[in-house]
Amino acid sequence: MTDWTWDYNPSQEYLTDGLPPGVVAEAERLATELAALGDEATRVGRPIDREGGLREFDILSGRGFISFLAVPRHACVYVCNITWYG
Repeated sequence: MTDWTWDYNPSQEYLTDGLPPGVVAEAERLATELAALGDEATRVGRPIDREGGLREFDILSGRGFISFLAVPRHACVYVCNITWYG
């Protein structure tokens, strides 16, 4: 277990407005799991050929994805976008 946390960037209201509650819950569950990885979160998801930068991870069997930044200096995973295809 790490001391990393996660947060929405820019805000929860902006990113989750209009999304079904189950999608928000899945995004938050995944963000919690990414934070538990700590530094390894910089290597998870797409793009697979490099680490760092804006990453993407599929949610709910590919029916959407989250974009996130893992910032070691802040010990935080920032959820930057949630895309839901419905």
